[in-house]
Formats: sequence, C-alpha cells, structure tokens
Amino acid sequence: MKRGKYIFLTGAPGSKWSSVARSIWYSQDVDRSDDKNEYSDGNVRHQGAYWGPGMEYGDKFSVMYLQSKEELEAEFDRPFSGTGVRIIKCHNFAVQLNFIRENWPDCPIVMCDRGDDACLGWWVKAGGFDITYPNYSHYKNFKLMGVNIANQNSGIRSFVAYKPHYRVFNSNEMCSLLGIENSIINQDYFNDDINVYLNWS
Repeated sequence: MKRGKYIFLTGAPGSKWSSVARSIWYSQDVDRSDDKNEYSDGNVRHQGAYWGPGMEYGDKFSVMYLQSKEELEAEFDRPFSGTGVRIIKCHNFAVQLNFIRENWPDCPIVMCDRGDDACLGWWVKAGGFDITYPNYSHYKNFKLMGVNIANQNSGIRSFVAYKPHYRVFNSNEMCSLLGIENSIINQDYFNDDINVYLNWS
C-alpha cells in the first residue's frame, strides 16, 4: 500500500517513545520543519512537535472522535511548513488506535510499549513533571500519571493483540518497513528494552 501523509507514533510516558521517534525523524524523507529549540529538552532529547491535552497542538486529542477528519488533519499539519512524511506524536493515540486506523488506513502507526512500572520509573528519572517539553501538567500528580500509563499501555496491547502488526527490533528495520531512507541515528529497540510495533493496513 502507498504510504499516506502521516506516521502516527504513540507510547505511554516513560515508554522511551521519544527515542523511537528520533530514530526515524532524522530520515531525509521526514518533514522536520516542526523543529523548534523550545521543543528540545536536554534530559530526554525530545525532537519536533508533540500533540495532546495541554500542548500547543492537539489540545482536544483526548476525544478525537468529536472532531472531523478535516479538523484533525489541520491540527496535524499546523507545525509543519516543509515536505516529506509527517510524524504525529501523541500519548492519547494509544487509546484511540482503532479510530486512527479506520480514518487513515494508508498511514502507519508506530507503537512503543514497556512495562507500566518501567514506564513510570523512566519518566521520573527523565525529569517527570519538571521537564519543559512536553507539558505533563494535565496529569496533575504521580498517582494519576500511573493510571494513565497503565491505560495507554493497555490500549496498545489490546490493539496489537487483535490487529496485524510487525514487531520491529531496530530503526533500520523500521525505516525499511516505512519505506523511508535510514535515519542518521541507528537505535536497537530490543537492547533499549522497548517493544516496538508497526501496524499498517
């Protein structure tokens, strides 16, 4: 199938999803015009824009079904001005994967999964509520963060259990499956303790 305009990427906080995003973001086939200095946090090396509640983009993405496809795509496109496939990153996609698959059947979905406790521990180690970007203030406290991590991981695991998917072990394999040039960053997902899955109808 010909790849659509977007690559959707999701994972719970602490899933190391940002490292997976970076491992493909540096492909020459990716639109990197969403990059701003304020989007890069020195501790966790975030790169490019993020979408979701409390963020500059995608503030209503916890209830995507309440918006039209045209409204959602306008929000996907807001930080971009270049060409190439666009990586759209949002934690909340993890619990709306069926909606995404139904509405964008030609667009790949990359999902990052780690154990719930491992996610919470890594998120705290990476800076927790103190990091500057993305904004996690809407999670309010550590207990609620733990609940959201569990829900998002469960959404990914349920989707993977019933939908065709690839288990992807490194960034070169991912780029090949996505049909894009290899990134300048080569990441071994398996050695980094990340379960990375790709679904593409």
